[in-house]
Amino acid sequence: MDFEKIRNAAEGYKGDMTKFLRDLVKIPGESCGEKGHIDRIAEEMRKVGFDKVEIDPQGNVLGYMGTGKTLIGYDAHIDTVGIGNRANWKFDPYDGFESDTEIGGRGTSDQMGGIVSAVYGAKIMKDLGMLSDKYQVLVTGTVQEEDCDGLCWQYIVNEDHVKPEFVVSTEPTDGGIYRGQRGRMEIRIDVKGVSCHGSAPERGDNAIYKMADILQDVRALNENDAADATEIKGLVKMLDEKYNKEWKEARFLGRGTVTCSEIFFTSPSRCAVADSCAVSLDRRMTAGETWESCLEEIRQLPNVKKYGDDVKVSMYEYDRPAYTGLVYKTECYFPTWVIPEDHAVTKAMAEAYKGLYGDDRQGNPETEAMRKARPLVDKWTFSTNGVAIMGRAGIPCIGFGPGAEAQAHAPNEKTWKDDLVRCAAVYAALPTAYCK
Repeated sequence: MDFEKIRNAAEGYKGDMTKFLRDLVKIPGESCGEKGHIDRIAEEMRKVGFDKVEIDPQGNVLGYMGTGKTLIGYDAHIDTVGIGNRANWKFDPYDGFESDTEIGGRGTSDQMGGIVSAVYGAKIMKDLGMLSDKYQVLVTGTVQEEDCDGLCWQYIVNEDHVKPEFVVSTEPTDGGIYRGQRGRMEIRIDVKGVSCHGSAPERGDNAIYKMADILQDVRALNENDAADATEIKGLVKMLDEKYNKEWKEARFLGRGTVTCSEIFFTSPSRCAVADSCAVSLDRRMTAGETWESCLEEIRQLPNVKKYGDDVKVSMYEYDRPAYTGLVYKTECYFPTWVIPEDHAVTKAMAEAYKGLYGDDRQGNPETEAMRKARPLVDKWTFSTNGVAIMGRAGIPCIGFGPGAEAQAHAPNEKTWKDDLVRCAAVYAALPTAYCK
């Protein structure tokens, strides 16, 4: 490969990528309301010469470049979160801003910059004659990720019957190559009680008090050590080979966590004992943990067992309609995934990156020192569509994307023009590195 020619081509599209991203920022596109984003992306794909552009019944846009044998995917979710408290923004989040080096606005890092770089990465392949009979490129702009990570890829694999050989997640990686993330799931605990008049609480059975006992056990699960004498062993135990055969990858990804995120109750009035209480738990999972093991872990807590049949532990389901009206129900379970460091996909991504930009992460004066202090190959803190791509479907997944994790969901969100350029170049070089 002529890496210099690829770098120059990517740099030449900096202005086009900037305009494309600024256009997307001006279109609100929260989960289940992404139609404007999808239509604008499809328009850009057709403009730059994609061979086929489709919008599936869920509303995902799929753009194909080339006709070769091996299908290589590039995924970007194109929905955003809301803007939160408008007073925390120094600029209009949907008008955004542009300087010589930056682009600001909701979704610039998380993660519409990724679709911009992927579309132009594919264009560079076509411009430079890099497409061959060895591979075909698929760029997906996917919906509902902020609501339900990976739901879009469950649909693409199971209903569209599209299954690439591997997929690049274009979520922001701070200039690094990411090969995994912790999983997560949404757990609900329901506790039954019996109401009575608040003037004589002993006549009833207060569900809130019972839940308070259970929550102390949940807190212990998150905070305790794993010593033999500890009754409720903490989640840190999964970093120990004594408890987890996948302990090495668990140490790479980091330990699991659990926290109470919501609480609900029912009561006849403020002058009565509560007759039910429920909580939501945010459970982050490391390697070696499954939805079955996480539910059973809660069911075995001392106070859950103490209250017996009055307690129900379950997993949430997601059934919100897509902007097209389609409902694709799934469990709120988002599996841990990690691709080995010596996997062919990991090595090809590293080869493409190093051929273009060397052994270290790249950045601008604001980000360079922080980025260079971190290893080139690392992992995400947050969750991505990889939970379905690799976690459910078993398709190898690797991460490399413009922007910064810390910008995700934050006010005054921004990304960097040079990140768009570098990612487009790496995306263009990757298929040749993999298929050589």
